[in-house]
Parts: sequence; structure tokens; C-alpha cells
Amino acid sequence: MAEFALIAKYFTRPAKADLGVGDDAALIRVRPGYQLAVSADMSVAGTHFFADIDPFAIGWKSMAVNVSDMAAMGAEPKWSTLSIALPEVDGPWLQRFSEGLFACADAFGVSLIGGDTTRGPLNIAINIMGEVPQGQALQRNGAQAGDDIWVSGVLGQAALWLQHRLGKLDVHAEELAALATAMHHPQPRVALGLALRGMATAALDISDGLLADLAHILEASAVGAELDWAAMPKPLLPLSSVTDSVLQQAVLAGGDDYELCFTAAPQHRDALQALSTQLGLPLSRIGKVTAHAGLQVLNGEARIDLSQKGYAHFG
Repeated sequence: MAEFALIAKYFTRPAKADLGVGDDAALIRVRPGYQLAVSADMSVAGTHFFADIDPFAIGWKSMAVNVSDMAAMGAEPKWSTLSIALPEVDGPWLQRFSEGLFACADAFGVSLIGGDTTRGPLNIAINIMGEVPQGQALQRNGAQAGDDIWVSGVLGQAALWLQHRLGKLDVHAEELAALATAMHHPQPRVALGLALRGMATAALDISDGLLADLAHILEASAVGAELDWAAMPKPLLPLSSVTDSVLQQAVLAGGDDYELCFTAAPQHRDALQALSTQLGLPLSRIGKVTAHAGLQVLNGEARIDLSQKGYAHFG
């Protein structure tokens, strides 16, 4: 199948843009008083996903991780481009992949407005754009000593699924479904990100692991943090075969959570609990920002030390 026929068949939809797929470039119009938020993520078979996973799940997650970046900025996701390298044109695979991609895009109001295709090892690169009111974007550099540290949702489920897939963890069938959903169908916290504008002093999404990603906020804000292991939102399943050390590694450093981690002044605690109820989304206060540098996790009086703090792209 020729390139343009492939694009027309699998990746062309009506777009909310002045000019979408089919020309040399797309044209978009940002509303007055808004800034354009732009991000990109690449997913490589064998590195970011297993090639034998349902293509629908690959399509969903490829878009979802980008939408999650918009959520972390407090931006409304609007437009995306897709560049994909394929070892061959596999019609059924492309059909399922595009269905998953558009299912996620439609769920969060994203239009696919362009991209590129080529032959090569399976590689998916998405660029996403969104709008945020001028000066209201959530950034990493605003955390202050005394702020609370919060996370959304549950941490560690995707990491536990990966350990199972690699044969390092025995998980019962009734426990596996929730772990697989967390890994393959993450839910970007867009509504939360929008609501945090004006409340959060710093924010990001958790992709490489809580400790590794929180460290970016601490470095950008020139502060430290103390976290409480007992307050962490851990998997609720009766994971009978998971040791304490495995659970700690998954929750604190496993990654692939795509939940939001953010800081906020203590005065916002009641508002954040109300927001949690409104969104039907758990928000957990897991620690505090400190004036002195460093990041430590306490389990009662004991300190938890992990050999690996998170995913290292070139480690």
C-alpha cells in the first residue's frame, strides 16, 4: 500500500483545525489569551512496549502518554501529529492500532492533524499540542518549603504487571486484569490538571517512577522532600506473592503510572479533598516539601532506600 493511501485509510479523520491531514503542514489557531503547550513522546517496540500486545492497546497508550503531558501542564489537549515507522504494512494491525489511537484521542478531544510514515523497526512518535490560559500553566519550578505533596490514583500497578510479564512475579489471574489495565490503558488526568490551575505550585506526570519524577520538581524548585510510605496509594488487590521490597520498588520507582504528582499549600487541603470527591479520583497527600535538599521516604521511623529510583532511558 502506498504511503498516502495508508494515511487516508487509517489515519484521516475530520480535524478541529484550520487545515488538517493532507497538505504540507497543518494550520491551527490558538484562542486569544492562551498559550500553546507542546510536547512529544516516542514509543519503540521492545523498549516501551511488547510488539505482541494488542495493537488497540498500543494505539491507546501511545496517545495517552502524550495527553498526560498536557494534563501535567494544566493544558487542554487539542491537536496531535503521528509519525510511525512500520516493518511492513499489516492491515489488521493498523486497523486495531488506529482504533485504539482514535479512541483515546476522541475521549480527550484531540484531533490528529498530520504526521509521517516510513519503513523501519516499529517506532511511534506523537507530538501533541494544547491550550492553557496565559500565565496559568502548571510548571515544575514553583514548589515551596511547607507545601504538601500529592499524587492521584494508585501507583505501582503497571510496574507489577511488567514484573509478571518478565516472569519475575507470580500474579493470580483475578489480580492480573487490573494490573494489565493500568499498564495498557492509562487514564490521563486532564480534568484534574485543569482544576489544579491556581492551586498547585508545581506538577508533573509520573512516567519514570515517583521518586525519579518528583526529583525533577525538587531540582527545579531548589527544595527537598520527605515522603510517608504509609500514605502512598498502593495497589488495592490482595497481591499474595508480592514482598514488601517488590511493592516498594513498584510504587516508588516502577513508573508507567501516568498519575499526577503535585505540590500545593496546606490551605488547599479541604478543596483538594472536595475535588477528589467531585472527580471520583483518589488524591493522596504523601509528604511535604522541605527547605533542605534531598528526598527521603520514611516507613515509620525507618528510611526506605531503593537501589533504583526510576526508569533510566540511557542507564
